Amino acid sequence: MLEVKVNEVVDDLKTIGDMLRWSVSRFNEVDLFYGHGTDNPWDEAFTLICFALNLPPHKDTSLLNSRLTKTEKLAIIELVLRRADERIPAAYITQQAYFCGLPFYVDERVLVPRSPIAELIQQGFSKQLAHSPQRILDLCTGSGCIAIACAYQFADAAVDAVDLSVDALDVAAINVENHQLEQRVHLLQSDLFSAVTGQQYDLIVTNPPYVDAQDIADMPEEFHHEPEMGLGCGDDGLDLVRKILVQSADYLTEDGVLVCEVGNSMIHVMETYPQVPFQWLDFELGGLGVFVLNKAQLTEFKDVFENKG
Repeated sequence: MLEVKVNEVVDDLKTIGDMLRWSVSRFNEVDLFYGHGTDNPWDEAFTLICFALNLPPHKDTSLLNSRLTKTEKLAIIELVLRRADERIPAAYITQQAYFCGLPFYVDERVLVPRSPIAELIQQGFSKQLAHSPQRILDLCTGSGCIAIACAYQFADAAVDAVDLSVDALDVAAINVENHQLEQRVHLLQSDLFSAVTGQQYDLIVTNPPYVDAQDIADMPEEFHHEPEMGLGCGDDGLDLVRKILVQSADYLTEDGVLVCEVGNSMIHVMETYPQVPFQWLDFELGGLGVFVLNKAQLTEFKDVFENKG
């Protein structure tokens, strides 16, 4: 546990900038992992400071010289020490994360939103879709961030968002209500496609659990605050992906497409299905392991998927 002389910090540090520098030093001292909304100690600390001060999380550096009250300093210290000592991602402390520029409520019932699929949504899937989708399915919706962001991007689309976890759907319901999208984003408890039998979609987008057993074992402590159900999925991480590949064609319109994230398990996908022409996407903002297949491809290689299922 980090040893801190709280009285000394309160007495000697005066401004937001002082507390920001002190926070970054503490985070560096304990070598935290970043990757749940920020990728460096400065942004992580600024996020917590803005939350403690009831400021919008826009990281306005013009406020760095603003002086703080003792109560405000103590509030910042409490959050910083909790982040450092318990290795809790900042998003769980603030219960807020951003995805596609939109705010989402999060807690430890769901993963912290961070998928590179956000970049595709903001581009309107322009390179993947022949036309604007009318019906979208978000498999393994978690917090609902992908489904809700898609509803914003495609104003005329209806979105079904499914998850096996009731806890995750409870969080997603909070976000659907917060964004006032109850009429367009429909939440369903479903084991993959089980609750949408007979439906067809122009776009199926999914960020399923895909972390392999080795990566689960090697993950930094921050990841162990997230629900393991949302991360791990068998020795090679592909237990659900195999099922998605077998079943997706039946739920796509004729020119529909599947967009699926598998992260580092992309190597297992390529090794398992060497004959399948997965389109692996590049991202300007970082990220990897997202592939696209259209209905024709999913149908053509359905025997392959079934044999490997």
